[in-house]
Amino acid sequence: MTASPSRTAEIRAVAKDNPDRAQLMLGELLHDLFDIHPRNVTINYDQYSLNSLNGFFDTDTEAYFFKFHQEEGEEAMSGEYYRADILARAGLPVDRPVHMSVLPGEQILVYRRRKDRRLSDVLRALDLKDDPALRRIAADAESRLSDRVMDVYRQTLHPIAADEAANEPINRLFFERLIDPATGAYPGGRLKSFYVDQSFAFPGATLTWPDFADARFVINGVAYSETIRQLFDGAHARLKPSLLADVGGVVAHGDAHNANVWFVEQGNSADLSFFDPAFAGDNVPTLLAEVKTTFHNILAHPLWLYDPEELERTYSASARYSNGTLEIETDWQLTPVRADLLRIKAEKSWKPLLQLLRNRDLLPQDWRRVVRLSLFLCPTLVMNLRAGASRHNPTSSLIGFANAVRAGSEPLGGSDFVSAMLDQVTPR
Repeated sequence: MTASPSRTAEIRAVAKDNPDRAQLMLGELLHDLFDIHPRNVTINYDQYSLNSLNGFFDTDTEAYFFKFHQEEGEEAMSGEYYRADILARAGLPVDRPVHMSVLPGEQILVYRRRKDRRLSDVLRALDLKDDPALRRIAADAESRLSDRVMDVYRQTLHPIAADEAANEPINRLFFERLIDPATGAYPGGRLKSFYVDQSFAFPGATLTWPDFADARFVINGVAYSETIRQLFDGAHARLKPSLLADVGGVVAHGDAHNANVWFVEQGNSADLSFFDPAFAGDNVPTLLAEVKTTFHNILAHPLWLYDPEELERTYSASARYSNGTLEIETDWQLTPVRADLLRIKAEKSWKPLLQLLRNRDLLPQDWRRVVRLSLFLCPTLVMNLRAGASRHNPTSSLIGFANAVRAGSEPLGGSDFVSAMLDQVTPR
């Protein structure tokens, strides 16, 4: 049976060049799905909408916020998006949609509009200008949310079968971006369309795909053990969904980057609440549960993934390629707020989660490699990191690939902030 065309994919494509037409199409989709009469449909163009669209509309009685996530070939995929009820039943703070569609190619959530900021916007402001008082409020809120999430992991961790692991929507963020969604061919999907047989332009060096894929990385004097090709091949081999059953499953949001988290201020404190649970599940392979939050809320900042134009004005990077080695020098580093979040993520999430898995005999010997390969796929397949292929410039592209390798590969001597974090959380 031929899959139906994706209306959300068409709207995303049209929105790039004709936002007025896309907004009309969105109004028609909302009417068809929910039998409502939307007015003033407005698409919100922000740096965090890498694979989604969000915005606002009104009806005669209420103001609304909408969001949808769209993957290539999703209409041919199995599984179900948007299961906020799973998170709510587990006791997690989650904003419940007033309208929801899980139809293939027409997955969309509609919420009552609220005035709260997203946590992503709060943290970006702190990246640009540190405010110790606000940073403490944000860190305290993150710490409390991490405790609640960890309680849910303790309560819901259970053995899962291979088919249960394979059926979780979260796999669309990792393994399924490596392959052709229709045939399963590797390399395929985003990996093939983004990088294979393309050119890579950096400050000081331009490489072909074969040279880039097989280059040995040396970043600020630290050499790394695996190449880009080895990391993609390793992810294809180890992150097959059925193989991830060995780590058990938990109830998890799965994609709780901070553009999917409300920051609800209450005087000198704040509470955090999830929304857009596009990849939520009750059998989420446990080692994947915290990967997206770790990368997209910490390692993707400051600026390089979501604000490449601002990054180019703020940081520098240079490359030198010789005899199969790509040497990178950069002054990019975590800001104080991201360092705070990395510490919280290590202490409140990864350390107790890994110890829990060990105590339940569900921690595989290669857990560190599973985590690293998953972290590596976050930036490389969420958007095209090549300069000129999207919003990325040569500087942000180079810093992006450097951080992807830092996340994915063990260093050969020396250390970095990712290795230090993994050493800290290793069960004893």
